[in-house]
Order: sequence, then C-alpha cells, then structure tokens
Amino acid sequence: MMEKSEKVEELISSEHIKEMRKLSYDCDICKKVFSLKCNLISHRRIHTGEKPYQCEICGKSFSDQSALTSHEGLHTKKKPYHCDVCGKSFSQSCNLSAHKRIHTGEKPYHCNICGSSFSRSYCLTTHIRIHTGEKPYRCGICGKSFSRNHQLTIHKHFHTDEKPYHCEICGKSFSVSSSLTRHKRIHTGEKPYHCEICGKSFSDQSALIVHKRLHTGEKPYCCDICGLSFSQSYHLTTHRHIHTGEKPYQCDICGKSFSRNHDVTIHKHIHTGDKPYHCDICGKSFSRNNNLTKHKRIHVGETAYHCGMCRKSFSDRSSWASHKHLHTKENPYHS
Repeated sequence: MMEKSEKVEELISSEHIKEMRKLSYDCDICKKVFSLKCNLISHRRIHTGEKPYQCEICGKSFSDQSALTSHEGLHTKKKPYHCDVCGKSFSQSCNLSAHKRIHTGEKPYHCNICGSSFSRSYCLTTHIRIHTGEKPYRCGICGKSFSRNHQLTIHKHFHTDEKPYHCEICGKSFSVSSSLTRHKRIHTGEKPYHCEICGKSFSDQSALIVHKRLHTGEKPYCCDICGLSFSQSYHLTTHRHIHTGEKPYQCDICGKSFSRNHDVTIHKHIHTGDKPYHCDICGKSFSRNNNLTKHKRIHVGETAYHCGMCRKSFSDRSSWASHKHLHTKENPYHS
C-alpha cells in the first residue's frame, strides 16, 4: 500500500496538488466563478445556447445530461420513485425528494439578502437574480435577456410561432409542456399547491408564490427610479411605464397604444363587440370583468362602498364618489 502511495507522489508532487486545489474557473462572459471545470463548461451553454444532449426518440435537445435523462422518462413512462404521502410517482429520486418538501414544508435554501426560503436550490438561484438583476439567458434572434431559461424558451416560440404541445381534451396548443400541464388543470380542477398559512389551493406554483406575499408582505421587485416596491415583476414592469411614458401594447385595429397588455385586450372589445363576462344569475354580458362584479351586487344586495357621513351604501365606486360631493357641495365637473 505504501509503495503505491509513493509511486503516486512521484507522479504528482504535493505542491502541484496544492495548486490544483487553488484552481478556479471563471466564465469570461458573466465572470461567474466555478471550482470545477465541468461546471464551467455546463454553465457556458447558458450563454451559447448549445444543447449537445439529444433525445433519440423525439429529437429534443438539452444542455446537460441530467435534463435529458429526466426527459427520457416521459417516453418510457418509467417512474420508480413513489411518494408515500400522496402516491405521486417520479422518474428521478431527486425529484421525489424535492416533491416531499411540499408535504413537510421544509425550505432548506435561504436567501442571504432578504431572508426568503425555498424548497429547491434552483428556486433560490432564480430568486437571487431579482436582487442582482442578472439575466444570463439571451435570445440569439432579438438579443432580449431573461433571468430564467424557461422564460427564454417561451420567448423563442414567439419568433417561430411553434406550439408543439396539444391538449387532447379541447385541442388548445402551447409552446411549452409546462403550460400544457397547467392548462389541463382547468379541465381536471386539480390544485396541487397549498398555502400552509390559510389553506388556499392553487393550480400552479407561481400563483401560490404570489399569494404567499399577501401574508408575508414581501415586495421583492423595486423600482430603481422612485423606490416603490411590488410583489410581482409584472406590476413593476407596468409601473415603470409611468416614468418612461412607454406604451408598448398597440391595438392592431385602430393603432391606439397602451401601457398594459390587459388594457389592449379590454379595448379591443369596443371593436369586436365581444362581451365574454356573463352573469350566471340573469345572463347579462359585459366586456369587462369588473363591470360584471359590480353588476352582481344588484342580485346579492352587496354594498361595498359606504358613506362615512350619512352611512348610506352603494354597490359601485362611481355612485359612492358622486354621493360624497352632496355633502361637500363640491362639483367635480366644474371647469
């Protein structure tokens, strides 16, 4: 045994071993540091978009071997790892371990900036990018960058208009498999994500994450211009348009521009006459969901707006505001 050890030392000096231990590998694009060269090689594929691991069955490509192995389980349907709590099965043991944390509530990964905790390491990695502003996933077609690879994948389909995932129930198509999975829950009514604080359930994890911020008060998305914080990145993006005056969403019928995509959708109902929101009591239809909500108060007798001076109540905000002017003698339309 000693002879073997001596031979090894002849080949590799102790000084050389020390130097090897000190070695670090830096990404020349984003400057991220890795202790192993193989990790750097995998990381660089984020920037290059290289996907050398291809599925022999469907031809789909992946940037790392583990992702391919996980994907291949979709074809074989082999899921040998079972959850002893709910019975759900998985193709990989690591996915089962992560799933079990839904039941136990364990969140071993902590953000050292804001203290938020996560059940999976990749969720922490993605979360930290909120603070750092890092967007390592770049579209090779238009140059737009994203904080998550999943977002880039979805974005790329806008260029190709490809929607390869189809719902066998209603026929609707999707650009990514996860969107199809979430969509199917509309048909099944499945809500696998539960809030451990109030017990409310959700069909997708992102909705649960946003919901939890109602309890915690967390607002991780901060405007770098005025300092106002938001619980959702979408709200921050929309808010920034106030400062920039940007209205990136345009009606393709009349050309009118809006700061929010939601506003374009509502606006188009003027042109189409579409009234997709229906009252289940009287059948009356509305172009806006908030108008349906106000209308329903007529049936249930709900009065959401109360006058603090005479205690009179109103079912909609505009009537309440008009009534208040009677007390103040204020004419809101006076020029």
